[in-house]
Amino acid sequence: MDTSPVGGTIVTPVRKRRKFPGTALTWVAVTPFAAWALARVAGLERGSLPTQLMTATPYAAAGSLVPLLIAAFGRKRAATVVALLATTALGFSVLPRALGTADAASGRPLRVMTINMLFGRADITTIMQLVREFAPDVLSTQELTPGAVSDLDAAGLKEILPHRVLQAEWSAGGSGLYSRYPMRALWDLMPPVGHQMPAALISVPGGEPIEFVDAHPFPPLGPQVTGWNEAMAAFPSTSSDRIRIIAGDFNASLDHAALRGVLARGYKDAADQVGAGLIPTWPANKRVPPFITIDHVLVDQRVGVQEVSVRDVPGTDHRAVLARLSLP
Repeated sequence: MDTSPVGGTIVTPVRKRRKFPGTALTWVAVTPFAAWALARVAGLERGSLPTQLMTATPYAAAGSLVPLLIAAFGRKRAATVVALLATTALGFSVLPRALGTADAASGRPLRVMTINMLFGRADITTIMQLVREFAPDVLSTQELTPGAVSDLDAAGLKEILPHRVLQAEWSAGGSGLYSRYPMRALWDLMPPVGHQMPAALISVPGGEPIEFVDAHPFPPLGPQVTGWNEAMAAFPSTSSDRIRIIAGDFNASLDHAALRGVLARGYKDAADQVGAGLIPTWPANKRVPPFITIDHVLVDQRVGVQEVSVRDVPGTDHRAVLARLSLP
């Protein structure tokens, strides 16, 4: 501030330094993950694109650590609290799938294998090698074509798993169940939603028969998301009178509210039970490795899960899921 020779005072304005908009940028980083966590926990995904994005929740959980660190090191208290809540919510949603333990409960052994054959193009030789090595009692197939049925039988499946309930089609809609034990088709258990989803009553030795459903809802792409939701809602609940198992390509991960709704009706995910729930099953045999888990074996809460493994099969974009179970 200076004194003017003609009287008065000259005031020189002080320039204020512009502050870097760190708070705003921190919230830009935190908000998407907070919204993702809210949508995942509350099951708020709606429509095709949000439903598809929800399969990436394990990656969002890992990525949520970045804005948490940004907020913490930037000493943005409110943003840090929100980021911490988001990371915690996403972590609790995802991490248990890698922390399961095998069930040592004894019971009637049952081995289940499921494979989406991609319009019947899956390599028959590899499938038969898995069948002979793993010795499944039930084989659940999706995208089963009449040609694949003939090729599997010619390769020896008819002798190993002689009982079958098949709805083969020359499209993605075909499905089929093969069994070591006698089984009877249950044509009225599943309504006609999604692809063909045959169900059967299987006479497993040593106890009551079990009901088995071959799962293959439409993928939640575009308007098909409506049919996907209808199919997920149509899967039967468990029953005190009968053990039920649902296995196949659900086109859904455990981060979808629709699949969690199925679990809430008395089921548990076999892979999730033994710490294999984060092993991806799709897309296989591509330039990019598999990165989402949409093939599942869902079992009645009374069924023990001893082991779940995932195997590559050339010719298809899905990996095979193999589960060793014990029936009560």
